[in-house]
Amino acid sequence: MIDIGELLRAYREGFFPMSDPSDGKLYWCQPHNRAVVPLDAYRPSRDVSRLLRRNEFRVQFNTDFEGVIRACAAPRRNESETWISEEIVETYVKLHRLGIAHSVESWHEGELAGGLYGLAVRGAFFGESMFYRRSYASQVAFDRLVSRLRAKGYLLLDAQIMNPHLRKLGALDVPHEEYLRQLDRALGKKISFL
Repeated sequence: MIDIGELLRAYREGFFPMSDPSDGKLYWCQPHNRAVVPLDAYRPSRDVSRLLRRNEFRVQFNTDFEGVIRACAAPRRNESETWISEEIVETYVKLHRLGIAHSVESWHEGELAGGLYGLAVRGAFFGESMFYRRSYASQVAFDRLVSRLRAKGYLLLDAQIMNPHLRKLGALDVPHEEYLRQLDRALGKKISFL
């Protein structure tokens, strides 16, 4: 298991962990550009808005954290490996028990259909990973996460490394120095996620 104090210190300094599937070792990542979702600029897509109006999914927080992280750890389609090792799973389950890691879950007819997990540290939320089993389930969970973060006054939603899906959700690539400024501001604000 990753040392909790070391892990939280790393996040506060702009690092996050990933394991290398080829050797199983844990690495601390600090990319030159960071994917950040501006909370005030986020808007759901028309499809997500429609699903929200129809209450297609029942969204809940922290009812099946381990189910969410294990679904996120499963290799994606057309991939045989994952960056979420068993060491990471065990550590984040412990962080969840400590009230630091949280899951947002989309349920459909009693089944976990999609969701995401991340860490809430003061005024920053560090999004770690998302998964879906039904179309748009993770996007609906993401929308509810953004609503929660806005309502609570969070200043930073860190999405770590840009990809096409995050770009569709409104993430921007910010240079490392700008990310550290945003992080410092967010860490100066004390907020409870729940």
